[in-house]
Amino acid sequence: MKNKFIILGCGNSMGVPRIDSFWGKCKKSNKKNIRTRCSAIIIKGSNSVLIDTSPDIRAQLIKNKIKNISSVIYSHEHADQTNGLFELRPFTFSKNKNLKIQSRKIIDLYGSKKTMYLLKKRFDYCFKKNSIYPQIVKSNIAKKTFSLGRGDEKINIKTLTVKHGLVKSTAYIFNKIAYISDCSDLSIIKMKNLNNLKYLIIDCLKIDKNYAHFNLDECLYINKHLKPKKMILTNLHTDLDYDHLLSILPKNVIPAYDGLKISL
Repeated sequence: MKNKFIILGCGNSMGVPRIDSFWGKCKKSNKKNIRTRCSAIIIKGSNSVLIDTSPDIRAQLIKNKIKNISSVIYSHEHADQTNGLFELRPFTFSKNKNLKIQSRKIIDLYGSKKTMYLLKKRFDYCFKKNSIYPQIVKSNIAKKTFSLGRGDEKINIKTLTVKHGLVKSTAYIFNKIAYISDCSDLSIIKMKNLNNLKYLIIDCLKIDKNYAHFNLDECLYINKHLKPKKMILTNLHTDLDYDHLLSILPKNVIPAYDGLKISL
């Protein structure tokens, strides 16, 4: 697939298994239960737009053989979506025939005003021009509609601001796909931009209710109202086993897994 969308990681903030080897109800025998932290990528020709830089982004990009990042769009400022930012450095290198770094490109980042402010505060050395550590990224505020790339490789994007517990998160819509990885806002069922979707990738943290994320029942409620052709559950916790979910979900709803690909 030349043009594709890849879910690089679909795990919650601690991943599955957790760092202490806790699997919860997820069976070790199924590789689709191994979940790195949430991140995704839109690829249209040579235009590769990364969604979030999870703490696992290095391994995710190597596993999926991604060798170029054109730009990054951020959902929000939390650590599980941003802590891999500094890993982007090699994508800024331009090497000569002797494999020496000849020059550097600067990668454009997009997100809310708050997200960009906090990224610049936490990763100031990535944004500043200096002789010791060259600038590798530039901040931009994501507008309600904007485009990334040129010609046939252009990706047209719409944004929606949604509640994610006590903070706000940005949802992204492109090619009749909506990516809402962190959300607790049931009012999205009234958002016109979420009608007639081919794919709705949505936050589904747990079975039990959570103040900052949708649970399974809430996702199924959203599915009934928005009626996407396919709903894909992401941000999955240790109590959500892949095979068990498949056995109980409606036909148009599936759990995500790391490396899931969608043709654009």
